[in-house]
Amino acid sequence: MAAGALAGERGDGTEIAIAGERAWCDPRGALYFPAIGLLCVSDLHLEKGSSLARRGMLVPPYDTAATLLRLQAVIDHYRPKTVVSLGDSFHDADASARLPAALRADLAALTVGRDWFWVAGNHDPRPPAGLPGDTVDALAVGALTFRHEPTAAAPAGEIAGHLHPCARIVQRGRSVRRRCFATDGARAIMPAFGAYTGSLNVLDRAYAGLFRRDGLMAYMIGARRVFAIAGGLLQPG
Repeated sequence: MAAGALAGERGDGTEIAIAGERAWCDPRGALYFPAIGLLCVSDLHLEKGSSLARRGMLVPPYDTAATLLRLQAVIDHYRPKTVVSLGDSFHDADASARLPAALRADLAALTVGRDWFWVAGNHDPRPPAGLPGDTVDALAVGALTFRHEPTAAAPAGEIAGHLHPCARIVQRGRSVRRRCFATDGARAIMPAFGAYTGSLNVLDRAYAGLFRRDGLMAYMIGARRVFAIAGGLLQPG
């Protein structure tokens, strides 16, 4: 698929508009802007498994490999001109230095032939060790501003991460809770992309003041599709 195309023929994602800019919510958790060939992912939290292991919490050490495989699939699909990793790309300040050599090479290969921006996050405020790309506190592209933590006073066009949004609905007595893209048309908060990341309900008080109450939409990520759910249907928890 050439840069600038949408994946609509696959029927798996959903097109949205943020501050007038068209974007495609991919069910793998990425956001693609076809007009500018920009792919955005957030909260990869690479090497979270090794970080937990250093603190005595033994978990399977496969999170980085799984996350990078999914990232490679998204990049191969859209072939973006620009990739923005929206902060907390690495789980701690030393995580990029702990990358196994093979995975470091895989990640570096993804940056070849495109502009790559690491947005500084609260987990990874410094540039990643020995990896290509530019590290920025925020990135302005036309009407859009990409940053890690959402700000209540931000103008329209902010794309942020940090909060790991999810949404819950109840249908026919069954509760369904999934990661989601959260937006009111003016701004968007990205789901966490990493394999070992948790999530926070979009109705939690941490989101207070970030969205217009009458405009909130949660684009819930299913196994193979993204489902648009109006804010009025969402449940806490």
